[in-house]
Amino acid sequence: MTPETLPFFVYGTLRPGEVNHDLFLRGRVRSEEPGQLPGALLYDGPGYPYAVAEPEGGPVFGELVTANPEEYDELLAALDELEEYTPGDPRNLYERLAHEVVRAADGTAVRAWVYLAAPSVAVRLRAHGKLIESGDWLTR
Repeated sequence: MTPETLPFFVYGTLRPGEVNHDLFLRGRVRSEEPGQLPGALLYDGPGYPYAVAEPEGGPVFGELVTANPEEYDELLAALDELEEYTPGDPRNLYERLAHEVVRAADGTAVRAWVYLAAPSVAVRLRAHGKLIESGDWLTR
């Protein structure tokens, strides 16, 4: 089954100026714009963050990234590999889920792929994780 073609919401090492931005996104995207993920909290990880779904939490700040159509499948596969995400694998650290993200420029909601902490990781983070209270990885 081919996943739905959606933009991506990135909130950590894929943001402009961060270590994975140029490695994965340069030349593959049509646009990047500031956005916010409502209903989530941000936790510090070992060199990268985790967003955890929390209905009363958020927002988490990041970028809404739209891939070049001809690069979409390759970019999706590369991001799944970066995030060590395999559909249905219980060992995943992240789950790729479609969520509404809010464009910062005009407040419109857009469905986008977001890599959220997998359920087992989210439980550990809620219990013992270091919350990034600002919701912004760049200001941690």
